[in-house]
Amino acid sequence: MLRSVVSFLDDKRGVKEECGDDRITECTVKTEEYETSADATNEGMAVKLKEEDEEQKVSEETPEITEYNEESSNQSFHRVLVFTQASNKEKTTNSHLFHCPQCEKTFAKIQFLKTHLRVHTGEKPYGCSHCGRRFSHLASLTGHRRTHTGEKPYQCFQCGKRFALSGSLKLHERIHTGEKPYQCLQCGKSFSRHAFLKKHQRMHSGEKPFCCLECGKRFSHPSSLKDHEGSHTGGKPYSCSECGRQFSHPSSLKVHERIHSGEKPYHCTQCGKNFSHLTSLKIHVRIHTGERPYQCSQCGKGFSHAGLLKGHERIHTGEKPYHCTQCEKSFTQSSALKVHQRIHTGEKPYCCSECDKCFSHPGSLKIHQRKHTGEKPYQCEQCGKSFYRSWYLKVHQRIHTEEKDISSS
Repeated sequence: MLRSVVSFLDDKRGVKEECGDDRITECTVKTEEYETSADATNEGMAVKLKEEDEEQKVSEETPEITEYNEESSNQSFHRVLVFTQASNKEKTTNSHLFHCPQCEKTFAKIQFLKTHLRVHTGEKPYGCSHCGRRFSHLASLTGHRRTHTGEKPYQCFQCGKRFALSGSLKLHERIHTGEKPYQCLQCGKSFSRHAFLKKHQRMHSGEKPFCCLECGKRFSHPSSLKDHEGSHTGGKPYSCSECGRQFSHPSSLKVHERIHSGEKPYHCTQCGKNFSHLTSLKIHVRIHTGERPYQCSQCGKGFSHAGLLKGHERIHTGEKPYHCTQCEKSFTQSSALKVHQRIHTGEKPYCCSECDKCFSHPGSLKIHQRKHTGEKPYQCEQCGKSFYRSWYLKVHQRIHTEEKDISSS
């Protein structure tokens, strides 16, 4: 049976693609999603193998009968395929399944196995005529071409947003449905994307697989590495039209521009507070959930943010890497140095909207605003008197302490 299928495919090698672009468009489903996701996140072969069943599903809907050039085909691909055909003789007699000799995955048809083998051989026979980028599957190329044409045939019925890939639409719809099928076995947290789960798991494992070739510094995410690499090359091609500040990555520029526009698209459902960056919202939500995933190995204290843990650890080490060039004073955190430097510059960027008084630190402005609002959040447990500063409460509590000392004597 295997030989008859192979001979049938050989007869069809010269036949051009009979599935039109419209049909291929309908059948892209998740192959596009995971092909693109694997390239974008550098997750590599592991991600592609994990999602291979989805690619098989797509191939079953759209059989791949393409023009095949044997001379230009990768030699290693043919060696693996010949070995596969030989090893499959006994296996296909009863089960009618085709087995991959590299990872033991099974397929119902040999053309599905041929497509899968490209994961191992690295063969990418489908090239983009616009930019030269190559793909292992025709459906992935079809989806990629839309980045050049601007075509977005898949529309969300909830909000009207359009997408070039059906897989991208499916991921987007989880925002509306709240579906989070990928769960962390360590802490139980769930995610809408497999890539988000893998990134989260590195927080537990401490894994940093992305390494800078210039200085050896390691990162847990490829975008962080890409931003870092710009510090070596000096290349910052993305410039802010408002202030001229330059960035090495377009996403960094997009976030920065929200400072000028005031846009805060990320909304906390618990308290209504808005944020300009998704990461800021995620950190903020931990205030409500009480989650503190970053733990100090020295004293066990937990923190909601990795930066807070890093700053805390310097208490144990005594490290103060941030130095003031004006007075040589040192600090454990860069934010503390920034606030300190305003003493020398006289800068007071935080101004009260009620009386126009300005402050060098946002905390000082917040305390000052309580004079206008009448808010007094610090209350004495002894007599119920309230204060708008914690320090005033501490001074007040000495009255009760002194009364106790007098009465006891």
